[in-house]
Amino acid sequence: MLIRPDDSCLIVIDMQERLVPAMQAPARTLKNARLLILVAREMNIPVLLTEQYPKDLGHTVKEIASVSEGLLVLEKMHFSCMEDAGFAAAFKALGRRQAVIKGMEAHICVMQTAVNLMDAGYEVFVVTDATSSRTPESEKACLDRLGACGAGIVTTEMVVFEWLGKAGTPALKKLLPLVK
Repeated sequence: MLIRPDDSCLIVIDMQERLVPAMQAPARTLKNARLLILVAREMNIPVLLTEQYPKDLGHTVKEIASVSEGLLVLEKMHFSCMEDAGFAAAFKALGRRQAVIKGMEAHICVMQTAVNLMDAGYEVFVVTDATSSRTPESEKACLDRLGACGAGIVTTEMVVFEWLGKAGTPALKKLLPLVK
């Protein structure tokens, strides 16, 4: 199944001040996360951001917050976003059947959110190069498990070019410099 701009939304999970420095490859993860937010905004694809217990973990890091102005940021206590009533209501209100997920930590909040969404009948795509855990083993276990459960395991460029759909468009010409 392809990721369609009219069917999908982007979920940015817990890219927070005290989590990011502890993750594997934080620079790569932040770069790709920023790119996905910029492309989603340019293409009018809805974006939801979460913060896990910000009192302890801090708020969204400035690299992500700087491209997220005006977007809905939902605080949560549950590891799965879908277990939080505020997030679940906001997500369902979007009326999208596909969720493109990226964030931290892969094996905890990303994995539990993805499983809950798939259990509810949504198509889920986890962006490997915009998702991270503290250890490579945890990240790999998450991606292996989600892939086996039916989630699409994708990269940032896969998402961007599936959203764009074809060459020669004004959107491609505008966004291509961001990808390179």
